[in-house]
Amino acid sequence: MLRIDLFTEITCPWCIIGHHRLDNVLAQRFPALDVDIRQHPVLLLPDAPAAGLYIPDLLRSRYGITDPKASFARPEAEARASGLDLDLSRQPWTYRTQAAHGLILAARTRGTQHQLAVAITDAHFLDARNISDVDVLAGIAAGYGFYRDEARAIALDPEQHRRVEQEAAKSGAAGVRSVPHFVFGGRITINGGRSEDEIASAIRDAAGVAASASQGTSGSSP
Repeated sequence: MLRIDLFTEITCPWCIIGHHRLDNVLAQRFPALDVDIRQHPVLLLPDAPAAGLYIPDLLRSRYGITDPKASFARPEAEARASGLDLDLSRQPWTYRTQAAHGLILAARTRGTQHQLAVAITDAHFLDARNISDVDVLAGIAAGYGFYRDEARAIALDPEQHRRVEQEAAKSGAAGVRSVPHFVFGGRITINGGRSEDEIASAIRDAAGVAASASQGTSGSSP
């Protein structure tokens, strides 16, 4: 089994592209490969207000960008190149993500972590839903191994929010500076808006190293 550690922020456009490309590559190029995808939180706007931030205002105040469509052009084109219909103007808000990441962490024990992370990210970008709303999150999580009331309780739990913040701090301490950040087999690392070919190459290298290590172990004397 190849372990894939994936560090993402739900509201980052490159992360929905990264999810989509990783899933494409695994399904189309490595259909027989057994993988364990582990999601790790990164918080890009940890202090965002509960009501969210209006993206055109955020782009103007933080980066001096007055035409959001111009900044959207490259990620939208990259998404289309991988078969993803991404229109970033569809979702004009960005939200706090501690509650959503808390549910994603909890989904690890349900065996649905990666699928839930993809579903929440898709809900944010493709359906323009408020993924800081616990009822929205509970509705999504209900399809991935949670009862709605249980999901609401996890999403509201301040202790789970602290766990997310601690895990995000660990991500930063481990050297994660841009997202998505992939680690394949614990040793092959790539980050940012990588192409499907680059992701496939990293998987091929990591899987080859893992296979060689396994063969060496099985062939050794006790």
